[in-house]
Amino acid sequence: MSRVCEITKKKPMSGHNVSHSEIKTKRRFLPNLHMASFLSEILGTKVKLYVSSRGIKTVETNGGIDAYLLNTGNSKLTDEAKVIKARIQKCQAKKASKK
Repeated sequence: MSRVCEITKKKPMSGHNVSHSEIKTKRRFLPNLHMASFLSEILGTKVKLYVSSRGIKTVETNGGIDAYLLNTGNSKLTDEAKVIKARIQKCQAKKASKK
């Protein structure tokens, strides 16, 4: 499993540990990732995504996972998020055609 946020695309960064004597050793700065489930009102199910804490806040600010994915361009989404967005659009179109 890659350590990339599926909402914000945050990924590990590299840097140095610096000792008192200023000896530098390589290290990785990992993003704060969590497996979070969001309730999709259009799909009527929970959607599980591997997201950072900032990603959770971003989704909440934009009014839920449905609103966030529909209002965000595909270039800013990961492949998993694009699949969920396509499912939401398909379900939304099906509901609109029934009316």
